[in-house]
Amino acid sequence: MVDEAVRAWAAVVAKQRAGVVGIGYFGSYARGDWGVGSDLDLVAIVEHTEEPFERRSLKWDIDRLPVPVQLIVYTSREWELLKQEGTRFARMLERETVWVHEKGEE
Repeated sequence: MVDEAVRAWAAVVAKQRAGVVGIGYFGSYARGDWGVGSDLDLVAIVEHTEEPFERRSLKWDIDRLPVPVQLIVYTSREWELLKQEGTRFARMLERETVWVHEKGEE
């Protein structure tokens, strides 16, 4: 149910927002070990934004999703730098993220 809702939401968002490169989810929903009270961890990659990192997710309409959401928005450049850094968080994102939208698949 959550996967279907995220895929439908991502398709709409990608059409409404220019520059969306990818949208995926990670964490307990991606691993399949979610439970009561679990939130949905989303990551979005955009080509470019002038918004400060900590404010980027505020303008994304996540209220249509059926569970509470934590959204992180990276630019393409930041995403590449994150992967290059190879931190534990970056490795987890690369290993675990279920991509529900990728540019070019519209």
